[in-house]
Amino acid sequence: MVELNTGCLPIRRRELLLASASSAVIASGAVEAAPAGPSSAAPAAGVPTAQVSMVVNGESHTLTLDTRTTLLDTLREHLHLTGTKKGCDHGQCGACTVIVDGRRINSCLTLAVMHPGAKVTTIEGLGTPEHLHPLQAAFVKHDGYQCGYCTPGQICSAVSVLDEIRAGVPSHATADLVAQPLLSAPELRERMSGNICRCGAYSNIAEAISEVAGRPA
Repeated sequence: MVELNTGCLPIRRRELLLASASSAVIASGAVEAAPAGPSSAAPAAGVPTAQVSMVVNGESHTLTLDTRTTLLDTLREHLHLTGTKKGCDHGQCGACTVIVDGRRINSCLTLAVMHPGAKVTTIEGLGTPEHLHPLQAAFVKHDGYQCGYCTPGQICSAVSVLDEIRAGVPSHATADLVAQPLLSAPELRERMSGNICRCGAYSNIAEAISEVAGRPA
């Protein structure tokens, strides 16, 4: 048995540990019982706002937003289009990919005020459960979604990939910059490299995109 000399009465080590644990529990209870402060979601006084108009999935919207609001948060928090996912919030995973004026972008890296009058397409605008977009149907057929978190960004990116190839836009994997690019395996991997699937369904995703493109995987 170890006794600690506190200068007054000897205290056993076990008693000291029990007393410390009791103090921690009491302190945590006091924190939980404390009244909650102002909600962090409430807009701060003096925050600059701007009116932004855009067409999202064919519908016109005019919103008054904090000028720091990203396009991703505009879609999810203000328009309640939660198909577009917030993953890394650093433009590295591609889960937030949407199509703006015909081009795919990471919506977490751009502000809504930078796109006045833009035409934005999210996963909700590509198809419905009753009328799937061909790529949505192919992802289901080839099991290209797994957990599904990255799937909206994968599909939006794949739609743009096929449009880029049809338009003759080269990638870093294109050998001949003046020839019509083909959807080869290297081209597909390069063009979809900005979309990460943590489940590792890459081969299934490639099969789905290749089927829609009309070429073998």
